[in-house]
Amino acid sequence: MTEPIAPGWHGLLNLTYAPQNGTTKIVDKYARSPFKIQRPFYPAGEEICQSVALHTAGGMVGGDRLSQTLHLKPDARALFTTAAASKVYRSAGKTATQTVDIRLETGSHLEYFPRETILFDGAIYRQDLRVELEPGATWLGWEIVRFGRSARGEQFLNGEWRSHTEVWQNGSPLWVDRQWLPGDRAILESPHGLGGWPVAATLVWVGQPVAEDTLNRVRILWNRRGAKGEAGATQLLSGLLCRYRGPSTAEAIAWFTEIWQGLRPNSAGQKIAPPRVWSV
Repeated sequence: MTEPIAPGWHGLLNLTYAPQNGTTKIVDKYARSPFKIQRPFYPAGEEICQSVALHTAGGMVGGDRLSQTLHLKPDARALFTTAAASKVYRSAGKTATQTVDIRLETGSHLEYFPRETILFDGAIYRQDLRVELEPGATWLGWEIVRFGRSARGEQFLNGEWRSHTEVWQNGSPLWVDRQWLPGDRAILESPHGLGGWPVAATLVWVGQPVAEDTLNRVRILWNRRGAKGEAGATQLLSGLLCRYRGPSTAEAIAWFTEIWQGLRPNSAGQKIAPPRVWSV
């Protein structure tokens, strides 16, 4: 698709986190419609600030733009999620876009867990996410996409999805991931595409090496589930990468949450507390 991005609704969300007397707080915030940010929660203790963003419009149409900027000061700990799935509606040819810029200063840690994105048949959507890590900072994030409203029998046969993620440190890339999937029955059914499944998901941990036994535990967690979908895990030079494709966002989130439970002590020394807005 070469259609230029047309002007549309431009939502902004800028958040800055910093530790104050042992508590990570949002010290600066700006939200422009359709974004709103709920008050912080601390279910895992005062050290980890849990933030929930809302998209009050309910979904995106072609030409809409969303921009997020998250900045963690040294030694801040935060979890960012959304209150509900994001919807991208059918487009007449314009692109709906989201840009996410994350800066993590020394010793900080961010868990970036937005709910799934649902692409309606005919949607055109692009997300660009860039993470800048200072030494000693770590990032754990996921992206979960449902192609078509499969509960209604809808398939993603028209439109396109692009996702570009980059993690940098000291001017060098630690991990770069570029994905593109055009709406097409052959690609949806191909073993090199979605393999007949409607959901694709990625979880990535970057900033610290992962031992071989941790990788093996992640694979064992999947094999124990008796799940219907397909999954894999591999080591990165400075982290861990997990992929899923299958029938269910709940299945992906359940596995990712178990992985998160194992990785959290490495970054924050706290047990996880899934956000209360999640239904799974």
